[in-house]
Amino acid sequence: MSLFLDSFWRAVAYCLRPRVIALSFLPLLIMVVLSLAMGYLFWDAAVDWVFLRLESWDLLKSVWGWLQSMGAGNLKTVVAPLVVIFAVTPVVVVLSLLVVAVLMAPALVLMVAERRFPRLERKKGGSLLASALWSLGSAFLALVALVISLPLWLVPPLILLLPPLIWGWLTYRVMAFDALAAHASTQERRAVFRRHRMWLLGMGVVTGYLGAAPSLVWASGALFAAAFVLLVPVAIWIYTLVFAFSSLWFAHYCLAALEQLRAEQAAATAAPLPVASGDGHIPSP
Repeated sequence: MSLFLDSFWRAVAYCLRPRVIALSFLPLLIMVVLSLAMGYLFWDAAVDWVFLRLESWDLLKSVWGWLQSMGAGNLKTVVAPLVVIFAVTPVVVVLSLLVVAVLMAPALVLMVAERRFPRLERKKGGSLLASALWSLGSAFLALVALVISLPLWLVPPLILLLPPLIWGWLTYRVMAFDALAAHASTQERRAVFRRHRMWLLGMGVVTGYLGAAPSLVWASGALFAAAFVLLVPVAIWIYTLVFAFSSLWFAHYCLAALEQLRAEQAAATAAPLPVASGDGHIPSP
């Protein structure tokens, strides 16, 4: 528990460093260009497609008729953009995580290692290719889980639980691997994962809930439609900063756990063996 909290507060303090804030803008620029390009190419078509589906759904015709009688018939013009936004949000989250993992995580882990663990040996148990494959495989599994769980999001409590849990699992998989890739051997990485799995998963879930918080930025469909160009960069930057915090948290935790593991192994190796007496009997301590 002490390692969990210690690494948390250290990550918070590191997020205030100018270097971390500056790094958070690089993925932002990439994501802004990608989001604006997707919006320019597909926004109108996606909203029109959802609007037509809402118009043709028999279960909703009575609802639209009732809204029309109440003078709120134009509400479905707001619902369609909201549906598109909520459908695209998980994709933006996953892409943000991958961008941070590729561009930011190595730089942040290096910063933590240089400032706090300068004497920690680098055994390079995870190559860049292995990290990319691990991240892509984990992201694919997370996307599959998101798609499969979409019907369950209609149940009010589950929409507050399932997305953060899936994003948290993905964060745990990607960030913990990247944090140990340069310094731990394959055996050491497996040992850290095995010993600290529940704490690492808990960190992933916490950061998963933090990653869901920026959705409040576009909670209002009308406001989002009126300020699309402004709210998308703000929301993505918040996502990016949350993921930067996640990377720092996992870096502090995993490198400290690795240091403890090596200290224990060194102490066990250096422990003197009991000396047998003349009759071959090993005296008890």
